[in-house]
Amino acid sequence: MTDLFSRMDDAQYCQFIEDIISKKPLTNEMIREMLSVTDRDSLKKMYDAAVAVKNHYFGKNVYLYSFVYFSTYCKNNCAFCYYNSKNKIDRYRVTPEELRKMCEELKDEGVHMIDLTMGEDPHFHNTPENLLEFVRITKEITGLPVMVSPGVVDNDFIKSLRAAGADFFALYQETYQEELYKKLRVGQSFEERTQARKNAKAAGICIEDGILTGFSKMKLSNGEPINPSVSDDIKSAIASIRGMQEADPDQVRVMTFEPQPGTPLAETTQASDLMELKVISILRFVFPDRLIPASLDVAGIPGMVDRLNAGANVVTSIISADSKLEGVVNFDRDVSLSERQRDAKSVIEKLHEMGLERGSQESFENYLNRNRSN
Repeated sequence: MTDLFSRMDDAQYCQFIEDIISKKPLTNEMIREMLSVTDRDSLKKMYDAAVAVKNHYFGKNVYLYSFVYFSTYCKNNCAFCYYNSKNKIDRYRVTPEELRKMCEELKDEGVHMIDLTMGEDPHFHNTPENLLEFVRITKEITGLPVMVSPGVVDNDFIKSLRAAGADFFALYQETYQEELYKKLRVGQSFEERTQARKNAKAAGICIEDGILTGFSKMKLSNGEPINPSVSDDIKSAIASIRGMQEADPDQVRVMTFEPQPGTPLAETTQASDLMELKVISILRFVFPDRLIPASLDVAGIPGMVDRLNAGANVVTSIISADSKLEGVVNFDRDVSLSERQRDAKSVIEKLHEMGLERGSQESFENYLNRNRSN
């Protein structure tokens, strides 16, 4: 059976790219076909089309985000997360003084934005001023835009974050398939999570949404299946892509689930990143003029290359060469700091090898201001 791209001649392929650039919507059937592609030549055509669309809107520019995971405490019990409240791990919480020192080091590294990330730590959740202070410190010292990932917070908290200088609000739904959501984000409201992003958008903050993939044939520790088959993963991806469209996000991401020690999914087998790469391309077709990240947290620099070649145009989870901070997934948890190669210099060197370049700070902030005005 032929797939969507193998059926296209050169003229049809060029027309497909033009249609996407002009924001002609994909049908669910087209997305299903793309998610089902396995033929190497068809995959390359899909990735190349996504890059062509990305180049139309962003050229060769790539934007870089420094990652500051400032608290690994969390009140939630997400089945997929290493930092869930029931996992018996060593945790840390950065102090304001420690953050000031980090910001002094980060301000000249060449990143476009500082990503302040935490679990839903009661120290910050229950006392908003503690988090607002972190936003103000980061803005004051670096002069850069700030992304904050605080989890689900109420509308007054969100407005306070905007007043303190937050530019981006990241809150990942993980999936828009509600049955799967209940298995992943245990005991958490689906609606409250979607509403928090809408509130942030209304408050004038750019928003990021994200999904996980790679759950087919995996089971929880109690034997309950997550997504019984690849076809379930495809259905979940389609539902999630459509769900993300509702709030008109300014940045959209997908990441392959990686089993984490001490979690209900610890003993499952790591999926390949093929589904993630396909979803990145499809996100570029569905959100042609939006930011799409390639995370260093899953597969480092080699994984970044694959994701940029599938249509991404942002590199996230950049960590200073000597930083002891954690990442969310930490594929390199057991790698020495000197070998991590998740610093901005290493990323920029690889971008140049790929014929890409670090975008200007002005172009990045123009994007933020343009999207906020909408």
